[in-house]
Amino acid sequence: MTLPEYQTLELGIKEHVLTVALNRPEKANSMNAPMWEEIQACFEWADAQSDVRAVVLAGNGKHFCAGIDLDMFSEQAAGSKDPARRAEAFRLHAMRLQANLSAIEKCRKPVLAAIHNTCIGGGVDMTCCCDMRYASEDAYFSIREIDIGMTADVGTLQRLPKIIPDGIVRELAYTGRNMGASEARETGFINRVFPDRQSLLEGVQAIAKEIASKSPISVRGTKEMILYTRDHSVEDGLNYIATWNAAMLSRQDLMEGLTSQARKKSANFEN
Repeated sequence: MTLPEYQTLELGIKEHVLTVALNRPEKANSMNAPMWEEIQACFEWADAQSDVRAVVLAGNGKHFCAGIDLDMFSEQAAGSKDPARRAEAFRLHAMRLQANLSAIEKCRKPVLAAIHNTCIGGGVDMTCCCDMRYASEDAYFSIREIDIGMTADVGTLQRLPKIIPDGIVRELAYTGRNMGASEARETGFINRVFPDRQSLLEGVQAIAKEIASKSPISVRGTKEMILYTRDHSVEDGLNYIATWNAAMLSRQDLMEGLTSQARKKSANFEN
């Protein structure tokens, strides 16, 4: 399988698990303009690849992600002198960045974030788009936008209240304080904490490998249902899953799963 090459991301694949590593270690993996665009391109590519069954999102170097590259603010300063046109351009720019990260959430394959050390600003936006989050003991999280005089606008304030209690979100967003790995685990933002980066990567790869061993169409359907139910009523969700399974339930995978259970052996599902 030929993997795409990017300026700011490093890719690898093993046993149906795609690893996507933020790759600007000299800049603490801060998110410059190419990285935002490449994140979307990468996850749209992963979504379309049948050989990819799960994705691990990690960061190379000492930090996971230091947030948006501040050079992007100076780049955005140029443009029309008309306030209305400048405002429209800013709105379109923000919506483009939102779409870049939403590609992670929209990817039909489960995305597992492996977070070490720094995860602030845009890094929190990014990890909120993932299915699950895991961290090393040295990891910390901060909604840092408040400290530079702006309201976070790329997804944290919309997604984080769906993940952790409302009062905790408000405290983090209003103060910009750091939330350490143990607190993040207690609030439910992080699934599990590992001693260090190496054990984190090994542990998350093992979880992703287990997910990749399941029926791909069932995993994709499960992600679809969880995302849909998050934003709809229970009644709407029940109606959707009944309709989904009426059309999408794989008899082939069902028989493979039942047979493997009866014989106590690993199932072998088609991509």
